[in-house]
Amino acid sequence: MNITPLADRVLIKPTAAEEVTLGGIIIPDSAKEKPLRGTVEAAGLGTKDEEMVLKAGDTVLFGKYAGTEIELEGEKYLIMRQSDVLARID
Repeated sequence: MNITPLADRVLIKPTAAEEVTLGGIIIPDSAKEKPLRGTVEAAGLGTKDEEMVLKAGDTVLFGKYAGTEIELEGEKYLIMRQSDVLARID
């Protein structure tokens, strides 16, 4: 399935949550933090007021409650506005 975000939205694949701490303790699913980092999979074209500065392949940081979670072909993604992205990691 091919998905293209509209306007100023981006499709982000969150990074996997840590499963083991540095000390070797296994973290159960119920205690894992929601990832705050991910990779842009697709981006819209922007709007007349806001130019799209993100592109596919960018690694980004986003807010804890940002975006809408969707599932495509068994994979979890977030779709959010470009303004919900806090920073791009180079």
